[in-house]
This record gives sequence, structure tokens and C-alpha cells, in this order.
Amino acid sequence: MNLLFGRTISLQFRLTVAVILSILLILGDRYTSSGTVLRTSLHTLVSPLLYFANVPYEVLSLGARSLQTRDQLLDENQALREKQLLQSEQLQQLQFIQQENQELRALLNASSREQNTRLIGQVLSVHSNRYSHQVVINRGTIDGLEVGQAVIDELGLVGQITHTGTTTSRVLLITDTTHATPVRILRNDVRTVIEGMGKLNQLTLSHVPHSLDVRIGDVLVTSGLGGTFPEGYPVAVVTSIDRDESVPFAKVYAEPIAQLDRVRLLVVLGKRSVDTSQ
Repeated sequence: MNLLFGRTISLQFRLTVAVILSILLILGDRYTSSGTVLRTSLHTLVSPLLYFANVPYEVLSLGARSLQTRDQLLDENQALREKQLLQSEQLQQLQFIQQENQELRALLNASSREQNTRLIGQVLSVHSNRYSHQVVINRGTIDGLEVGQAVIDELGLVGQITHTGTTTSRVLLITDTTHATPVRILRNDVRTVIEGMGKLNQLTLSHVPHSLDVRIGDVLVTSGLGGTFPEGYPVAVVTSIDRDESVPFAKVYAEPIAQLDRVRLLVVLGKRSVDTSQ
């Protein structure tokens, strides 16, 4: 080691050696399974550190909750009761719609739909910068998680799992510059693709023709194409459209529905299984 990086070795030679080693590592990771095994092992090794780093937040959260006054708890309880009443009314409508849907599907002799198993995970750490938007959750291969599973919060789509360790997994957010999501416009079922821009509050639709029927306020949901994201989950709302005829495509921007800047609890959608009750 001293001979290789000592002062007698030129900088050009050391750079060449470093580049060659980097290329070998990239090729090994790309064309062999050793890279996946190495990443899984590293995730497993750093998992205790992530849990340990999360301890101060849990302690502070517990202290903050214990300092809440009785009036605050009563107000929150009242708000939750009102929300529960509203959701109960919506649930009654949903049950009616499901029953009606079953009857219609029976008349049409339609095939069974698929259901998703679900697993709740907690965010341990956030890795967010201009070039990468990712979070680490406290679920891993020991819980049955696999690369490619979709992740949502209580409002909409968050992203997908890209790496798994034994007890932790890394989630790539939909706002990451490398992420693309097949979506459809809820209003007219027109399909397109939405991509991340490196901004937690903004997404862009790719290669949108000027003639595409898209409007400000349109809700975009997952289309189900590609098999990664189940169909029908909210993704974003269109916020801006620039139809400049001097360029080949219109510039359409949207805002994520999920609260990506404050994610804490997430739901991992597992392997889909056939629902034979419909």
C-alpha cells in the first residue's frame, strides 16, 4: 500500500489504477450477482446504526406526546370522531359500490381482480439531495420484502423499493431524477409517464404532445402498466401546462399527492394475489 500510494508513484499512474479498479467494480456489479449480495450484506451491517440513530427522535417524540395538555387531547379526540363519522359514511357508500360492482362483473362474466398484501414500515433515515431522493425503512427480507415493490402513504404513491437488507430497505421516491411512473389521467383515462425532477414538490410529464387532453387540476393515478405499481393509486395533480408550439412537446408539471417531505409511516404493497370473492 505504501509503495502504490507513496510519493515516488506519479499521480497519473495512481489515477489510472483507480479508474481500472472502478471499471472492474462496475462490471462486476452489473454482470454478476456478487454486487447484490454485497449490497444486502452492507444493508445488514448498517441496520443497527440506523436504528440507533433513530432513538433520539423516538425519545423526543415520546416526550412531546407526554407534554400534551388535556385540552389538546380532547380537541384531537373530537376531530378524530368527526373524521371517523365522515369515513363511516364513505365506507357505507364503498360497500354499496363494491356490491354493485360484483353484480355487474357477474353479469359481464369478468375475470377476478387482484388484491395486494400490505405491510407497514417506519422511515429510519432520509437521503435527499439534488440528485437522489431516497428513504430507508425498518423492513427487509426478513419481512418478505423484495426489490420492485410499490410503496404508498395515506395519500398516494411514494415510490418503490430498490435495495433490501435483512431488516431494512431503501425506497426510491417518485421525485428522484431516475424514477418514472406509468400513469393515466383520471378524467379521461389517457395514459402517459410522469418523471422525477429532483424536487420534492414537482414532477414532469414526459413527451406530452400538444394535442394531448390534459388540464390543470387533472388527477394522475397509476395505470398498472409495467407491473410494478398496481392500478388506481393517486400519484400527482397537474399544476402547470406550457404549450409552446416552437418545441416538439408541451411542458406539463404536476405536484405529488403524497407528502414526500414529511413521510414517517409507509405502506409496502406486497405480492398481488387473486381475489376470488368477486
